[in-house]
Amino acid sequence: MFSRAVRAFTDIRTWLERVGRHSSARLATCLFAAIIAIITGLLELPIATASGERAPFVDALFTATSAVCVTGLTTVDTATYWSTFGQACIILATAVGGLGVMTIASLLSLAVSRHVGLFQRMLTADEHQSRLGDVGSLLRAVIIASLAVEATLALVLFPRFLTLGYPLLKSAWYAFFMALSIFNNAGFVIMPDGLAPHASDWWMCLPIAIGTFVGAIGFPVILDVHRNWRMPRKLSLHSKMTISTYVIISVISAISITAFEWTNPFTYGQLDTSGKVLSAIVNSVNARSSGLATIPTSLMRETTWLLQDILMFIGSASTAGGIKVTTLAVLVLAIVAEARGDSDIEVFGRRLPTSTVRVSVAVAFVGASIVLVATLMLLWLTNLSLDTVLFEVISAFATVGLSTGITPLLPLEAKYVVVVLMFVGRTGTMTAAS
Repeated sequence: MFSRAVRAFTDIRTWLERVGRHSSARLATCLFAAIIAIITGLLELPIATASGERAPFVDALFTATSAVCVTGLTTVDTATYWSTFGQACIILATAVGGLGVMTIASLLSLAVSRHVGLFQRMLTADEHQSRLGDVGSLLRAVIIASLAVEATLALVLFPRFLTLGYPLLKSAWYAFFMALSIFNNAGFVIMPDGLAPHASDWWMCLPIAIGTFVGAIGFPVILDVHRNWRMPRKLSLHSKMTISTYVIISVISAISITAFEWTNPFTYGQLDTSGKVLSAIVNSVNARSSGLATIPTSLMRETTWLLQDILMFIGSASTAGGIKVTTLAVLVLAIVAEARGDSDIEVFGRRLPTSTVRVSVAVAFVGASIVLVATLMLLWLTNLSLDTVLFEVISAFATVGLSTGITPLLPLEAKYVVVVLMFVGRTGTMTAAS
């Protein structure tokens, strides 16, 4: 019996390695799908719901996909519909999805055999878009950064939940859940009243903004900054472009959203100056990846929705969500170079290769095409307006999780379309294309 199990495990491992060598994209896609299937099965158990009844398949699948793809869109309320067991499945799924399947596999291999093979190194490097030689250091950075940031967030939020009157164990659970949701840019909120009551709460919202930023820039950038924080000039071109573009877009989005919503009596208009400043800080980062909103998106103006559509489509710097800020930076630099008549595209004293520009154009075009097709499908399947449908589609594709409130109201077929969008957005546009 044991020998059969060993042979079966060996056969599966050999098959995985063969598929991975020929198509790492296909292997990554299959593994993500397998994890989603497992989480869906767990969420369908009666113990996963607060009522003790079996969750509908579409709700379990939608929530599992949203968790593994670190999106945050939900068809049912996370705080009240799911039991503690179900919530634990959701937040652990976001941790796996946030780190990446190949990274988890490499960490397990390292823990068991204290060795990461060349095959796993190649897949991990591809998953985080880093160099093969940096995989060992990258794995250490993943462990240290994840544990350090999530522990810090939990320690900061834990006393805040205590001061809000929650019991000790519930405060600890809420702090742990929110810490993982923030750092992995997952967008899930466990408090029954959500984040709206805390729009002016600096103790609650500032950690959300900082944790979102750290989680969004990606592990390779975190590793590079850790190595060269004393000498910023030695940062890699990727890190410089990522950080500078992210900061510039954050400042522009904070100013623009604040200007659009300043007099809106349903959003910024009901806040004092301190609350408006804090909301601007949170909104500068949440529309790009986290989806943790202190201001109800459904009450914002349509001009703000359109601006957030653009911000969500750009996405963050990590693997998941949107076309990524570096892609935008390359496209802008290419346009500027063409306008000037320059034959080469240069930034920070370095010349960008033509292949980088080609990939950026392909990513943007494929991403826009996916959004267009999905928007047409949802408009056909529902009676909703274009602005709400487009917002939902981009939020799902960019794995952001912001919503105008239409997610639970979508018909069955439309929910499956959103599930596919979240999956494609997490695995990557070019992975889906390949």
